[in-house]
Amino acid sequence: MERMTFSLPIAPEANALLDRDPLALLVGMVLDQQIPLEKAFSSPYVLTQRLGHEPTAQELAEFDPEELLKIFATPPALHRFPKAMAARTQEVCRQIVARYDGDTARLWSEATDGRELFRRVAELPGFGRQKSQIFVALLGKQYGVRPEGWRAAAGAYGDEGSHMSVADIVDEASLTKVRDYKKSVKAAAKSVG
Repeated sequence: MERMTFSLPIAPEANALLDRDPLALLVGMVLDQQIPLEKAFSSPYVLTQRLGHEPTAQELAEFDPEELLKIFATPPALHRFPKAMAARTQEVCRQIVARYDGDTARLWSEATDGRELFRRVAELPGFGRQKSQIFVALLGKQYGVRPEGWRAAAGAYGDEGSHMSVADIVDEASLTKVRDYKKSVKAAAKSVG
C-alpha cells in the first residue's frame, strides 16, 4: 500500500502541512485529546500561521514557555487546555531534540520493528498505550511506515478495515464510521459504569 495523502475534514493547507512536515503530524497527535480531531490536527497549521513559518523541534523546544503559551492561548486557542498543551508540545519537542537531533522523522524511520516503533512513541511525554498504538497505526496506514510487526504493535488500531481512530480517516464516510465507533465505545462505558 502506498503512502496516502492526508485528507481529514480540515483546510487543505492544514492537510498539506501534515503531509510534508513530520513535526506538524506529531504535534497534531499530541493535541488529539479532549478536543475534536479536526481541531487537533488543524492546530499545527494555525501555529505556523501565528509564527509566520513552519517551526522546527529545536525552535519549539527552546521557545520561551510564556510566549508559547500566549501563542497557544490566543483566541481561538489551539486547544481547550492551552497551558498544558503548550507545555506538552514543548516537552515532546525537547525529547525529539535530545534523542533524534531535532529530526522528528527519525522517531519512526530508524525503528527496526513494530515493537521498537511503539516503544519510541510510548516514550514521548503524554503518549500512553492507546495514543501510542493509534500513532503507530496512523504512521503505518497513512504514511507507509511499516516496519515488521507494526500492525501487532498498533493493536486493534492496526487492523485492516478497522474504523477506530484518526489512522482510519481518509474521507467523510470513514470519518463517520470512526465517529460511530467512538460513540458506541462511550455508550458501552456508560452502561457498565
